[in-house]
This record gives sequence, C-alpha cells and structure tokens, in this order.
Amino acid sequence: MIRALTGCSTRNPWKVIALWAVLGIGLTILGQVFVFRATQPGNDGFLPASYDSAAALRIAEEHFGARPDSDPLTVLVARTDGAALTAPDERRVEEVTRRLAGQRVVMPKDEEEMPFTQDHSQTPRIGAGMTAPDRSFRLLSVELKGNPQDPGVQSTYKAFREQARAAFGEAGLRTGFTGGLAAVVDTADAEETRSAVVGAVVMGLIVLLHVLVFRSVFAALLPLLAMAVIGGGAAGTVVMASVASGVRLAPSTPGLINVVLMGIGIDYFLFLLFRFREQLRRNPAQSGREAAAEVAGRVGTAVTSAALTIVAAFATLGIASFGQFRVLGPAIAVSVLVMLLGSLTLMPALLAVTGRKMFWPSRALLREPREGVAGRLGRLTARRPVALVLVSLALLGALAAGLAGIRMDYGQSGAGGERTAAVETAEEISRALPAGVSDPTSVLVAAKDGAPLDAQRVAGLAGALARVPGVGGVAPTVLSEDRKAARIDLLLNVESGGQQARDLVSGPVRAAVRANLPAGTEAHVGGTASVFADIAVAVDKDLRVIFPVAAVLIAVILLVLLRSVLAPVVLMLAVGLGFAATLGASALVFQHGLGRPGVDFTLPLVLFLFVVALGTDYNILISDRLREEMERPGPARAAVARAVRHTAPAIATAGLVLAASFGSLAVSPHAGTQQTGFATAVGILLSAFVLSAVLVPALAALLGRSLWWPLRPRLRGEEPRAARPEADRVPVG
Repeated sequence: MIRALTGCSTRNPWKVIALWAVLGIGLTILGQVFVFRATQPGNDGFLPASYDSAAALRIAEEHFGARPDSDPLTVLVARTDGAALTAPDERRVEEVTRRLAGQRVVMPKDEEEMPFTQDHSQTPRIGAGMTAPDRSFRLLSVELKGNPQDPGVQSTYKAFREQARAAFGEAGLRTGFTGGLAAVVDTADAEETRSAVVGAVVMGLIVLLHVLVFRSVFAALLPLLAMAVIGGGAAGTVVMASVASGVRLAPSTPGLINVVLMGIGIDYFLFLLFRFREQLRRNPAQSGREAAAEVAGRVGTAVTSAALTIVAAFATLGIASFGQFRVLGPAIAVSVLVMLLGSLTLMPALLAVTGRKMFWPSRALLREPREGVAGRLGRLTARRPVALVLVSLALLGALAAGLAGIRMDYGQSGAGGERTAAVETAEEISRALPAGVSDPTSVLVAAKDGAPLDAQRVAGLAGALARVPGVGGVAPTVLSEDRKAARIDLLLNVESGGQQARDLVSGPVRAAVRANLPAGTEAHVGGTASVFADIAVAVDKDLRVIFPVAAVLIAVILLVLLRSVLAPVVLMLAVGLGFAATLGASALVFQHGLGRPGVDFTLPLVLFLFVVALGTDYNILISDRLREEMERPGPARAAVARAVRHTAPAIATAGLVLAASFGSLAVSPHAGTQQTGFATAVGILLSAFVLSAVLVPALAALLGRSLWWPLRPRLRGEEPRAARPEADRVPVG
C-alpha cells in the first residue's frame, strides 16, 4: 500500500503538488482565522468536575454569572503628584468609573474590517475596588471577555486601556493596569521584536545548514516550503475539527502542533533527500522520477513505522483526567497522520519533478563522497562497540543523576526578570495591600437544603478563614441574586501563582472550609491558586498512568513493525535512557544550578512529546538501515559500519536543525519556555548524536544479526532460514 501510494505520487507529481497547494494553503488560512475560536482561554475548564476548583467554578457560573471566557484585570488609579487621594479625588474616580462602565469598547477599524475577523467590541464590567490603607491609590476590577491570546481581544483591551487613561487623565489622575490580560499583552509587546529577530536567525541557520550539507538552493528551500504547506494543512485540519466538534483546544496546542510537525517533517524530508542523493550517485543512468519512486517506496516504510509509533504514543494521552492532555493527544495524532500523508505524497512528488536539479548547482552527484566523519564513526563502531557503549552509558548516566531530588514546579510560568508595566503595577499594589489582592482566592458556598443564604449564616466560615495564617484579609461576603450562593474573597499574603499560595489553599484554607462548613451547604475553593493546586494533583496522577501505558504500547508496535523481539527492547532502553538523561540535565541546570523551585510541571510531558517521539523516529530510521545493510552478504559489523556512514549525516543534520529551532525558545523571558527550549534541544542532540548515531549501532555491532531474533534478515539471494544468531557473533573488541 505504501509503495502504491508513493508510486502514484511519483507518476503524477504535478497533480499531487497542485492538490496539496490548494488544500494546504486553504486549510492554513482557515486554521489561522479560526484558531482562537477553537481554543479555550483558561486552564480551569480542563479539570474534571470532581476537583474542588472545578466545583467552585460551577457555582460561580450558575449563581454569579461568571463567564468561562472572562479576562479579569485590575486598574490602579492614583494622583499624578503621588499624594494621597482626597474625598474629591474619590468622587472623580467614581464618576469616571460609571462613565467607562457604560461606554462600549470598539475594535480598531482596520482590524474589524479584515475578512473572517470576529468582532470583539464589548462593554466592560467594572466593579468598585478597595482603596489602599494609605490612600495612595484606588483599585478597580475590570472584566473583558475573549481569548487573551487572540490579537483581536488584545486590541480591544488596548482600546479600553487608552479610553481609561484618557478619561482619568482629564480628571488629573494616572492609571496602571495589571492582571492576566494586561500581563499577556505587555509581555507580547515586549517580546515582539525579540521573537522576530530570533525567528529570523533560526530560519537563517536552518537554511544555511541545508546549503552546507547539500550545496544546493532547492534542497535548502523546498523542505521548508513543503513543511509550511503540510504543517499548515495539518494544523488547519485540527482547528476546523475542533470548531466542528465543539471540543476546545488548549491555548498552547496549536503552537505544539506546529513545532511537532516541523520536527518530524524535516526529519522525513531529510531522510528522503539523503537516500535520493545516494540513489542518484549509484545509478547515474536512472531518471529522477524512477529514483524518487524507488527511494520513496523504501524510506516510506520506515517513515510510516515511525509516524504510527508517534501517533500511538500521543493517543495514550486520551486516557488522561486533565482535559488539556486528553484533547492534546488526538490533536497531535491527527496532525501527524496528515504529515505522514504529505511525506508519502507531496515529498516524493517534489523529488520526481526536480530530479537531479534538486541538488543544483552542486556537482557532488558526479563523484563518490569521501569517507568523512560518518564513515570513520562507522568503522570505529565496528571495531570498538564495547567502548562506545560504555562511554554512551556513562554520559547518559551522569546526566540522569540529576533526577535525584527532582521536584515539579506548578507555578505559572511568568516572565523571568522582564520588567513590564503590568509587573511594575503589581509591585506598587503589593507594597500597600496583600500580594493576592489583584487575584483573590474565592470560597464559593451554595445552599443544598433550599434555605436562602445570608451573611450571618456564613459569618462563622468567613471568620475562620480570616484566622488562617497567610490570609491577609477577607472581603465582605457577596450574596447571589437568588440568595442561594455566597462568595467570600480571600486576599492572600503571597502571590497567587506561586507554590506558597498553592500549599496554603490546598492545605489550611480547604481544611478551614471543611471544619466550618455551614449546615445544609456545600463550599469549594476557587481562584488561580486553587486551580493550579488541582492541576498539580491531576497531572501527577496522569503521568503515573500515561508513561507506562505509552511505553507498553510503543513496545508492542515496535515488536510488530520490526518483526523482532530483541530490537524493540534495545530501542526502548535507549529511548528511556535518553529521556532520563534529558530530564536529569534539566534538573541539574534549573533546579540545582539556578535554584529554581523545580522543573516546570509540563516538562516531562513536553519531553515525552518531543524527545521520546523524535528519538524513537531516529532509532526506527537507523534500525531500518541496519536491517537493510544486514541483508547483504558479509560480516554484521561491516553492515553496521555502512549503515552509520549512510544514515548518521541525515540524523545529525535533522538533530542540529531541530535543536536550533527549540534552542531559540531558551532566550524567552518566560521561565517555563526557557526550560522547554533548553530541555528539548538537549534531548534532541542526545537522541541524534548519542543514541541513534552511537549507542544503538554499537549494540547492533555487538549483537550482530541476532538483533533481529527470531527472524534474522534474509541475505539477498538466499532462501529463508531459521534464525541462527550464533553464526553472526564476532569477537568483541
């Protein structure tokens, strides 16, 4: 089936290219237009209803009109001269607030008129806040709605910010803005130039690397163009499926899809290019179309095996209790299947059309290449496999030692030292009020006995909460209009996104709620700290289940695909060591070296998605070449040397390209993004240069053709025979 698909693509290349151009570009446009309608703004909606913060959110929605897409922010109002607010100042603040609360915020005209643009014009909810004890400022609570990552929502916020600044400025007052949406916009503005520069540098490095490897303009640019078309089509497919089904994606999912597809797509195209060049060198009289058909049919089998392994690994996320994981798995699986289809159709079609012109103006096709580093590495692997295995294990073991005492940091990945206006406003507020005043923790109480609630009925609970160490203040109890629910806002003395807040909420605060629950009611703790405390529990539970299930599933798939018992064991052990070494290296650098609270809680999953998946890719591709070379007569170690010589350059090039791409994330001001960039870059380099280029071939040299037990590779020209591992054993040197 694979050869039939690749053969059809190479026989009708222009039709395939035209079809992909139409579908890929069309889906790319649709995906970019609807991506923010398909994503869910926050994390709380991904928690199961059984968690405390999810139950609190349900009460807030049912009785207080809370909206899942709300974007709360805090506005600071103060005198321009720094003096304390006077009674007339307070009246002016209230007057301007009433005017702003009735004024509709309209999106900028140029953005509103863009095709398919969703109108985010809205009237903000503005509530009266508190005045600082020293009367240095007054706080207002403001609520807009929409996905904070959506540029349209960000533009609407900027329009409101300008209206508020102008209105309070006319009254002789200054303003400051902080909170979720304000922080997102300020950080995005601060990173805009940096991201553009880093992106341009990384893209230039990728093109330069391709030019240096292939000495060709087409070979440098066509892979990136193909990845853009296929990747955009895959991401668009996922987004449109989400819109049609109503299953919302996490805000980070589209970005993860793009990175995953870029990674595996470049891998697959590079392997095709290297084999295509090798085929043309060996057969000077063969046409480019014939060579493309033969290479695509052979490499397509390995590519399909690698892609299906990734799909199966991601599918295991479907059993997670945390909705963000549960939705991410199918989304990645679908996008990888689209990339696989593109790898078996569009890529071979491009090779068939370009032929030998793919490597223009290089004349390397006219001569056999020199042995090079890969050739010498192959010969060394054949001569000294034991030494290479021991060196590889020592390096991986030393890095894995960083796992000792590793901790997960469930804090929100905020800016690492980035001084934005939102950060400065939050600091100004915290100097006069409890740190959690701009993001309170809410205790939601609902009547279960049908009797109406009043402040007196929940007074005992409010008093008990006020006595909890770490709670800096308790706001007056707010009752719902139907008198069936009450909200008690707690002002914590610590930042709501930190570990101290999560420990405080999940421990003493929830204990106080349980001990002082009014009769006939239920009560739950909501807010940022509570949400992340529950996410910590859910993620920890899911990872303990997902990793073993994924390992077993990948092992079974490798067993079927490789038709061997021993080879999957070797590959799984290698990938497991690479995962442990990468996570250990991250802990050594960030937790032990830089003194961070721990590694970001998403990092193990990110490494599972990128490092384990791509590492398995590399191992399958090197294993496929090892089997192919061992089908030729001669010593098994000579076959290993040839496999390393021909495959290591492709793996090394793919590894360098991906490491550069991920490494660019390490310059981000966000602590979590820094860790992701560093860890994935290190993991990919280990997978490419240690596992696939050294450890797996060295183990293959030691095991010989017994690696494929119980069905050793059939030597070309011989009849099938039972496995005879002992016939391939050679002295270990």
